[in-house]
Amino acid sequence: MGLQIDEKDINKFIMVGDRVLVKPKNQQDRTKSGLYLPPGVHEKEKVHSGYVLKVGPGYPIPAIQDSDEPWKDRSDEVKYVPLQPKEGDLAVYLQNSGYEIVFNGEKYVIIPHAAILMLIRDEGLFK
Repeated sequence: MGLQIDEKDINKFIMVGDRVLVKPKNQQDRTKSGLYLPPGVHEKEKVHSGYVLKVGPGYPIPAIQDSDEPWKDRSDEVKYVPLQPKEGDLAVYLQNSGYEIVFNGEKYVIIPHAAILMLIRDEGLFK
């Protein structure tokens, strides 16, 4: 079991770095032939899928300080290499790399960007 969070609004969640918040897709409780599967069978699978809810800013790029070029902009703002997932994508990810949390009675998984094997993006899915 993971961490229990008692917050009211998921929009207050801020993902850090290369982390992605995923809502696991509901697994089938029956096989194609109609046999019922016992609880816990899907947790043993190595690869799971779910919908991306929140995405972190990405990988930070270190600021380069050039003292011999005074005309350059000296912004201390951190820059990031953005991540590929977008909110609403279906992500296929490695289960062992994620960390499970429970929010409002529902299960979510926080996974690193490197654990995502494939993304399925359907622009018309939520229209």
